[in-house]
Amino acid sequence: MARYDYRCTGCGNVFEVEHPMSEHPAITCPECGKPAERVFSASGISFKGSGFYNTDQRGGSSSTEGTSGCSGCSGHDCASCGH
Repeated sequence: MARYDYRCTGCGNVFEVEHPMSEHPAITCPECGKPAERVFSASGISFKGSGFYNTDQRGGSSSTEGTSGCSGCSGHDCASCGH
């Protein structure tokens, strides 16, 4: 179940309704009984940094600089891991 914010088209009351994401029920205002519309807002996720690519590492250096293979293999030699 997900929670959604709705705003009344009549009185402007904002309230929360819980329903499955697959459903799109007709919602009415609990204050005045008029139809309500779903309120869309920005996500709380914030991406910070130089970029989010497959070459980014936690230490800030790229795993592809001067090496070959994957970072999970000993000595970056994929022959031993099967990659």
